[in-house]
Amino acid sequence: MPDALLSSSLNLPGLRRGKVRDVYDLPDDRLLIIATDRISAFDVVMPTPVPGKGRLLTSLSTFWLRFIEERGLCRTHLLSTDVALIPGAAFSSGGTTPAQLAGRSTIARKARVVPIECVARGYLEGSGWKEYRATGSVCGVALPAGLRQCDRLPHPIFTPATKEEQGAHDQNISFEQASAIVGKPLMTRLRDLTLAIYNAAAGYALTRGIIIADTKFEFGFQGDDLLLIDEALTPDSSRFWPASTYQPGGPQKSFDKQFLREWLESLVAAGRWNKQAPGPEIPPDILAATLSRYQSAVDSLVS
Repeated sequence: MPDALLSSSLNLPGLRRGKVRDVYDLPDDRLLIIATDRISAFDVVMPTPVPGKGRLLTSLSTFWLRFIEERGLCRTHLLSTDVALIPGAAFSSGGTTPAQLAGRSTIARKARVVPIECVARGYLEGSGWKEYRATGSVCGVALPAGLRQCDRLPHPIFTPATKEEQGAHDQNISFEQASAIVGKPLMTRLRDLTLAIYNAAAGYALTRGIIIADTKFEFGFQGDDLLLIDEALTPDSSRFWPASTYQPGGPQKSFDKQFLREWLESLVAAGRWNKQAPGPEIPPDILAATLSRYQSAVDSLVS
């Protein structure tokens, strides 16, 4: 498929492949992070790439990381997106080319990852909605009775989760459980940072016609410096809804991969897939519709 990068091949050490990103080591405590066109759902990486998705993710994540730094909210891992800074020795005949990496590469500070997913929720959906229906709370945070699916919460809440290995589901945990893993002073700092970043980003996005219903962040340390790492506020890590059609009480139209999830759920309902690897091939019309939602998010926020 033209202009699609399913995986990379470079003469660099330390290759790690995540669900979407390939990560290599660079000299001077740096990383090369490549956003491929892979897409995952239900913790399964689909066999079909979404052409151009990696460039859209990189564009949006770079925008947000700079937004966060410019407002003095938090330092980030972002150093550059300039492919010319990748060592020439990384490229070889038959391997991935600089042109293929253009627009989808991030040169970043290397950090020791804090093993907690930091989730901010401003609206009640997804696993939070499921937990609320069962317990009236989310990750130990008690919520008012009678809330509907996708209702705006009285105020954004912090709902941490474990960071599991690829293929396993992250598990929602309470603030106290997270504090037992990394210490209460650090978790207090991460909670305050997560909510500050979410509030700033959600406020900006709303001026561009997008509701950020929830999002997740990862943090890490370089020396004693706490950094926001990985992606930030993309359709892969957040729920984006068009504000113009928002109506609580049921699922929302979205600019994220919920469209793909719903198509996959139709396969599950028909007995054609069981949410286990390997995932099904994605037909061209579903690919195009998924990509258009990512493009709409970028066009609305980065313009």
